[in-house]
Amino acid sequence: MKSYRKELWFETSQRREFINITHDVDDCLRESGIREGLCLVNAMHITASVFINDNESGLHSDFEKWLEKLAPEKPHSQYAHNGYEDNADAHLKRQVMGREVMVAITGGRLDFGPWEQIFYGEFDGRRRKRVLVKIIGE
Repeated sequence: MKSYRKELWFETSQRREFINITHDVDDCLRESGIREGLCLVNAMHITASVFINDNESGLHSDFEKWLEKLAPEKPHSQYAHNGYEDNADAHLKRQVMGREVMVAITGGRLDFGPWEQIFYGEFDGRRRKRVLVKIIGE
């Protein structure tokens, strides 16, 4: 069995942002040479997320509104975590959107259902953060 590891780095210009990283993960799969196996894509920061969904701007806007209702950023004083940092809402949003995704690899391709794509969700941005891509298989 072969194994491949690569870190993808992101620095968003906004506090919250969704980035389609499907092409980046496809590039990793091609580099790996693996044709059958599994691909893990994992946010390596506790205020960021990786998830699979549709690449539709209205849906992303709905995510933003929904997450802000669940865990509003302000007032910062509403959270016990906020003191040195003001990012308690980002931790909660990450918890809802998830830490990682696992995608099957079949015939050298990511084995998605219709419309599925991989996204990096940033909830406390404007600094460099990384995503781990780990691929195992034959």
